[in-house]
Amino acid sequence: MFSFHVLTFGCKVNQYESQAQRERWLAAGGIECDTPEDADLVLLATCAVTAEAVADARQMTRRLARIAPGARLVVTGCAASAAPGDFRLPSLAALVPQTARVRLLKIDPHELLERAEPLILPEESFVGRREYPPFCIDSFRRARPVLKVQDGCSHCCTYCIVPLTRGPSCSRSPDAVIEEAERLLRAGYREIMISGINLRQYRANGVNFWKLLRQVDSLLAPEWAGRARLRLSSLEPAQLDTEGLETLEACTLLCPHLHLSLQSGSPAVLARMGREHYVPERVEEAIGRVRSFWPDFGLGADILMGFPGESEKEMQETIDMAGSLPFTYAHVFPYSVRPGTRAASLPGQLPRSLRQEHAARVREVIRLKQETFLKRQAGRSVMQIAFDGNGSIHGLNDCYVSCELTINSALPSGHELITARPVGCGKGRIFVELVTE
Repeated sequence: MFSFHVLTFGCKVNQYESQAQRERWLAAGGIECDTPEDADLVLLATCAVTAEAVADARQMTRRLARIAPGARLVVTGCAASAAPGDFRLPSLAALVPQTARVRLLKIDPHELLERAEPLILPEESFVGRREYPPFCIDSFRRARPVLKVQDGCSHCCTYCIVPLTRGPSCSRSPDAVIEEAERLLRAGYREIMISGINLRQYRANGVNFWKLLRQVDSLLAPEWAGRARLRLSSLEPAQLDTEGLETLEACTLLCPHLHLSLQSGSPAVLARMGREHYVPERVEEAIGRVRSFWPDFGLGADILMGFPGESEKEMQETIDMAGSLPFTYAHVFPYSVRPGTRAASLPGQLPRSLRQEHAARVREVIRLKQETFLKRQAGRSVMQIAFDGNGSIHGLNDCYVSCELTINSALPSGHELITARPVGCGKGRIFVELVTE
């Protein structure tokens, strides 16, 4: 018997893969600890999407050495691929690059604890067609599980390190996706996020992402409509074509919420990013169509500011786009140089202070729109909320708005969707009370 603790940084897919590892260690007789101090093994699943993400992981390893000196550390994820030398500590039990992460599922955790020298796995190389790694889950640490359907990316945007750390795109079979969705619903979960690294590149058995979504919805909706819901993780703007828009309108289990990997509102910047597959004008047209069937919906985006060569005019184009689209939130990042990417050697690298200034100006536009949307959501008569579980008073409504139960409401149990009535808003959330019969 052994004890373990899991720490995960970064994206939803990383959370999913950590859950698969958690289930593997539980099946091997492990007991999960709430804190690393009590653990024999600590899994650190890292992220490398920005330099700050790698620095956060590096700092965590140092902190773990202080607060849990007796624990053995298993480092995996994208930073283990991008910066493996940062994690060669005395407490290291294994260093597993992201491309070899699925191999960790097959390694006996007792062996890791007994090793005198750390296990250093090499990167996997992908030649030709890549098979989908056999990750799967039966439950989730959080109340709203992630369902991974795709991994990797073959597009290679000039700024992005993910294709270097995760490899080319590969997709999960529709049958496996549907089986896992049903398994999670039967386990009591009522909101599932369908996720991947680049859902635009989903292709399995002749099925693209929109056809997959229609299959999932048509098979699950007869039993689960009104009782459970699906949420989509980040989409490529180019996915909002005729097929995509018709699918969004047709699927009855979908939350009225989109998150777009938008990055910039400047066509010239998008070209330098290697993202010529969409233009801002088409995105605005598509969102206009979405509003015809989702009059009020959550709209988020990833926006990257201060890209090499970004001029005042190009920055303003993104600010104008942020002002014209009905955003309800956005993740706005200053550009971060990633080693090995084409953008790292582009001319016109902006000073850090200017990159941060460009990002701050976009954030302010988004903040004002978020406040307006929050007040509008607080005017709804009722809404269904997926609470965080374990007696938490916090949760999300269908439009991806944070909600908090008032002090005089009973704490929900389980993962059921709970009907609640808004009673006010503030601090970036809606305050609600439960609706009782």
